[in-house]
Amino acid sequence: MRGSQNLFGALLVSVCLSSPAAELGIASFNIAWAGTTDDFAEHIRVCTAPTVNWCDTRARIPKGAKEPTTEEALRAKQCQAAFDEVAGGPAKALLVAPCNAYRLTATKWAKTTSEAYAEKLDGLRKTVHGLIVDRKVDVIAFQEVRSEAAIKEVLNEHSTEFDACVAAHSSFQTVGFAWRRSVSSKPGKCTAEPGLAIKEQPNDSESLRFLRPGLALRLRIGNEPVTLMNVHLKSSCANLRDSAAFKGHELTDPDAACLVLNRQVAPLEAWVERVSKDSPLFVLLGDFNRRLDEEAEAKVPADQVRADGSDPAKPNKPGPNGEVGTRFLWQELSDGDPSLVQIPLKPATGCKGFVGLDHILISEALSARQTVQLESEKLPIEQKDKQLIMTSDHCPRVSRVSL
Repeated sequence: MRGSQNLFGALLVSVCLSSPAAELGIASFNIAWAGTTDDFAEHIRVCTAPTVNWCDTRARIPKGAKEPTTEEALRAKQCQAAFDEVAGGPAKALLVAPCNAYRLTATKWAKTTSEAYAEKLDGLRKTVHGLIVDRKVDVIAFQEVRSEAAIKEVLNEHSTEFDACVAAHSSFQTVGFAWRRSVSSKPGKCTAEPGLAIKEQPNDSESLRFLRPGLALRLRIGNEPVTLMNVHLKSSCANLRDSAAFKGHELTDPDAACLVLNRQVAPLEAWVERVSKDSPLFVLLGDFNRRLDEEAEAKVPADQVRADGSDPAKPNKPGPNGEVGTRFLWQELSDGDPSLVQIPLKPATGCKGFVGLDHILISEALSARQTVQLESEKLPIEQKDKQLIMTSDHCPRVSRVSL
């Protein structure tokens, strides 16, 4: 009997040693102001109110100027006041999608019905269904989502096999996760990172506008913790190099959007360093609103990453509003403590959404586990011809990693 037990034990060890490494399918997907049907109904109620009438609360800045005209600033302020009043106050107004969120106007809305939003949701459901069924994705990091209920609407029939969470936030847009329960030996744990939700106008005591928080999902795969970190950083400071449509910027440039993104650097770096010590196998993904690929290609020497020439692996010294001397986000994040690896993107096929803003980064420890060259893809979204409200202006970015 003992000989049989020894033989069985040897066979078991052999099977375990020859078993292929576990794989995790991951995706990042900005779903463009996605809420529930009720959320959209509230958006329509507010925007169709006579005092609002689809006005734009953002002041338009003329091309080449740094500020709006006095008249335009007054118009936007009056629009915001009307929007706040109809929504039930400034705090409640932040939880309603603004009138330009879905690119509707009074004329467009008069020619359609609430079925326009149902088409958007249907497109999201079909896109997510393809990720889960065709691409075997196990974890989806969502950006621009309103709530856990909205994620479950998008998951549709897959909500029975997936869990979901979102980071609590005071505005409509937040970040969230959906993950296949079966991939983790313990229930997944979500933890918000409020440090990224900085105040957009730090010196405006009356402003209630905060940027989006971060969200970490901790799974246990095999006997090891694996953490995924979901971000959606400040927009409009995306390019390092000039393009036909956008001027290039370093993070220390005196550009309004870059000054805000710059203040997210220190909390983001601190979060990455904290997670890396507790969970060396980690993934950082989401909508960075920054061309990290351009920054990596620039091959910036370490002594030029910060304006003062200090070592990017050393702690930053934030100013009174959290601003830092960091000029390049990628080099600051992947500074050796820890180091990160960008999963390269294959040429997009059929994707008409933004390219260069959504990224999947993995830790050096996780990169060392890979036996083949990793790659990621941008997959086209499901959308009908002449769909009034687009499914999304981003395509999901997908990859698989070995653990």
